Amino acid sequence: MGKKKLLLVDDEPNIRRILQVAFEKVGYYVSAAEDGHTALQLLTQQPHDAILTDVTMPGMTGYELLREVRANSETPVVIMTAFGTIPQAVQAIRDGAFEYVTKPFDLDHLKKIVAAAMEPTHSKKSHRGAPTAKRSSFVAESPAMREVFDTISQVADSRATVLVTGESGVGKEVVAKALHTGSARASNSFVAVSCAALPETLLESELFGYEKGAFTGANGAKTGRFELAHNGTLMLDEIGDIPMSVQVKLLRVLQEREFEKLGSNTPTKVDVRLVAATNRDLQQAVDDGSFRLDLMYRLQVVELHIPPLRDRLEDIEPLAKLFLAKYAEENHRETLGIAPAALKLMLAYRWPGNVRELENAMERAVVLAGPAINEVSESMLPAALKRAA
Repeated sequence: MGKKKLLLVDDEPNIRRILQVAFEKVGYYVSAAEDGHTALQLLTQQPHDAILTDVTMPGMTGYELLREVRANSETPVVIMTAFGTIPQAVQAIRDGAFEYVTKPFDLDHLKKIVAAAMEPTHSKKSHRGAPTAKRSSFVAESPAMREVFDTISQVADSRATVLVTGESGVGKEVVAKALHTGSARASNSFVAVSCAALPETLLESELFGYEKGAFTGANGAKTGRFELAHNGTLMLDEIGDIPMSVQVKLLRVLQEREFEKLGSNTPTKVDVRLVAATNRDLQQAVDDGSFRLDLMYRLQVVELHIPPLRDRLEDIEPLAKLFLAKYAEENHRETLGIAPAALKLMLAYRWPGNVRELENAMERAVVLAGPAINEVSESMLPAALKRAA
């Protein structure tokens, strides 16, 4: 097998020279171009396994080069950017870039990213015939939720980190599972963690695991959730509540795809698709100093906002029917219909607890229904709905 071919694009001669020497030392064949137009000419002469490009260059920016490459090939593109232009770099990943690195960059970190871009599972991967999100457990009758569903179908089989936002109870975990089942990782583990439910010390060991003797009481080794989700999907719920010390380790995992367990100095490599969820405003948390700006950028490569149930009335009846069928089966009952008067109440109610509250109301109705009852009536609905009428 011949050497992997890297195309390096940067208008600064010193940077090109340093990077060319560094990558040739680790076994790559490196072509260098001083601008985007020269890079495109080199690509027509010889295919490359990956492209590493600066953003700000005369004639053609790195983003414009990315779009040209994307239009004609599947060659992975890694973007080098200044910290101040990270929002544009995030958009570049949405447009198909493999990854971005910020200047001044760590050379070892950059080598790992380029190596990952050239892995067969990522490099020149065709998405034709890729799995798509399934509607079976995902109700999307309202325009807002149809848009969410369409986005899930578009990004499910990518490696991009997804941030799911919305009020408590809107169904963020359902969205995370739809992303997982619509991806090539569907046959592997889906692991969910509620970050707010664990104190700082437990959260770190829960996510990353620990070795025997790492601390008092660690009588054996523990496998963390990242390792359990290897080759699968990890959902971190309530991501806005994680402490700064854990944010630093999480940022490293997202950047380098590796971490160290508590009590170990040996890195553990993982291939995990991360879906983060929050009901907090992360930008506000950044402004307050409780959340890292660089981590926020890493998380929101793709952002999916789930509107509250009160803003998507078209979803109430199909969701209610889904829950009625679910709990009828679990309780060995006949599936109930919904009386028009009861549905009218449900559509007028504000649902502060969102989909979770609706599900609880339908489970209650199934349990309360006698043998002769075949539909949910007004009297079977929780008192809060009747008071709001």
